[in-house]
Amino acid sequence: MRFRNQPTAAPAPAPDPALDRTRVLAAVSLLVGYPDEELLAQIPSLAAAASQIGEPAGPLLSRFVTHLATTPLDRLGADYVDTFDLRRRCCLYLTYYAHGDTRKRGAALVRFTHAYRRAGCAPPDGELADHLGVVCNFAALTADGVELLDEHRAGVELLRAALAERDSPYVDVVDALRAVLGEPTESDLTAMLELARSGPPGEEVGLEPFGPPEQMGGRR
Repeated sequence: MRFRNQPTAAPAPAPDPALDRTRVLAAVSLLVGYPDEELLAQIPSLAAAASQIGEPAGPLLSRFVTHLATTPLDRLGADYVDTFDLRRRCCLYLTYYAHGDTRKRGAALVRFTHAYRRAGCAPPDGELADHLGVVCNFAALTADGVELLDEHRAGVELLRAALAERDSPYVDVVDALRAVLGEPTESDLTAMLELARSGPPGEEVGLEPFGPPEQMGGRR
């Protein structure tokens, strides 16, 4: 029985998918970077942000942030290098999956820098424009960035599969990203399977593999 004039509890705020997506993209942009003291200093704010994100992305990010907080820094760094720098299938550069180290990759990178400039954002300094962290940071600001992620969804799916195969903690980060991007299309999955079978294209004989660094928005 409820007494007359008894105040009722305020209803819980409805989830905001757009806000969740922005928070997830911003968190992923940091978490796929090299783990250093600067990143570890942001663990409290990352944990707080993850706690405000709904399922499934929030718990996935929380688990990875806990991994960062409880693992020695030198081990985090060694694992990052072993995972992303030494294995082609775990590459964080989105155009690499479809184009490898070929001239076509240079043209694809230009597409990223043009998108940044159209949105009034400076191309990244010191990093290639297709790095997953850079693209997620851009996507947290504008729908154009989400479009770039969607265009390279096959690469994201292949990255996820490779991380899962290694039982890498980073699979939680990529799964959080996938949760806010939505389900991949059938064509995305077909392209992912083809990339998994054939691998990135090899260098085309006689062709420069990349465009000028200033066009690609980062170092060669």
